[in-house]
Amino acid sequence: MKQIRDEEIQITSRYDEAPLLTRERCQDAITFILGQVDRNLETFADTFPSEASTGNIYQQVGNTEWTPAFWTGMLWLAYETTGDEKYRHAAERQLGSYRQRIDERRYTDTHDLGFLYTLSCVSAYKLTGNEEAKQLALEAADLLYIRYLEKAGIIQAWGNLSDPKQQGRMIIDCLMNLPLLYWASEVSGDSKYYEAAASHVLMSAEHLIREDASSFHTFYMDTETGAPKYGSTAQGHADDSCWSRGQAWGIYGFPLSYRYTDDTQLIDLTKKITNYFLNRLPEDYVCYWDLIFTDGKEERDSSAAAIAVCGLLETSAHLPMTDPLKRKYENAALLILESLIDHYMTQIVPESNGILLHAVYSKPGNNGVDECCIWGDYYMFEALMRVTRDWKPYW
Repeated sequence: MKQIRDEEIQITSRYDEAPLLTRERCQDAITFILGQVDRNLETFADTFPSEASTGNIYQQVGNTEWTPAFWTGMLWLAYETTGDEKYRHAAERQLGSYRQRIDERRYTDTHDLGFLYTLSCVSAYKLTGNEEAKQLALEAADLLYIRYLEKAGIIQAWGNLSDPKQQGRMIIDCLMNLPLLYWASEVSGDSKYYEAAASHVLMSAEHLIREDASSFHTFYMDTETGAPKYGSTAQGHADDSCWSRGQAWGIYGFPLSYRYTDDTQLIDLTKKITNYFLNRLPEDYVCYWDLIFTDGKEERDSSAAAIAVCGLLETSAHLPMTDPLKRKYENAALLILESLIDHYMTQIVPESNGILLHAVYSKPGNNGVDECCIWGDYYMFEALMRVTRDWKPYW
């Protein structure tokens, strides 16, 4: 793995102390989220929330894009939190659309099968032993494995594998899709899934992370020679800037791979990209949509902040008590979470059927800017689960 600079945390006092964020306050936030889930149960019984809201209200969409399972995952979190069978039934009712998607190969030319089938099916299997969900997740892992390009050592992000305009593209988001492959190896006994995921995470570390610990959104590899080509962005401010949500995917995705591989290089790398992220947070700890912005009138991305909270807590859990960053990362996670609870939740917008305000889907595409984003809602719920109980990840 190439050498990455560690700029360390530049103002260490920012993360020396945890906020006065009580368990009760976090539980109150979960109660609000459960109310929003209840509010949406009938609306999204056979459909799913759109990727981003319009005027802070999610519209109904089918099981087509990369985001449906964030809603299904929230149903499983709600079931796990309350034990109420209505959430289990609602989640299981949706399995048919995930089966149809696999059987008909509808929008399966994507690495996002990990997002889709981890939160909908692996979660179901882990929580209830649902054999149908297990089989679906294994079939999804097979489709994801097909996207592994052995010579390049990566999983292609999206697009037809034979299309030369699409070939060889990996994006940092894919780190969150790898747990489906690790899980598939564990339950099937076939190491090929593990080997593909382990290769991809190392290639991500080598090429998606720059020498200064910032990240590219996307990077292209030569599929015939395995040679690196170039990095660019589809979501960030510029090819050489650092898209906040991409950096957050790295903060969470690399330690999730460590969970399965025990490769300490991944934790060392996570520290460096995490410090880069923390050093660029504004006064209220919620990042702008690109880390090139640290103040001013640019939009925040609350969804990136929620992802980062989960990543900070995951990373901290893998650090020894002797590592001073362990406590700093816990404090940073709680500081971000407190700010999200106090200033970014939708209690102040009662007409909204979402959870987190002020997220950004794609600023360059002018899509979902300063709206609720369904993945931000999911990760906010997951973060609250992590800090209020001994939660076992679906990832």
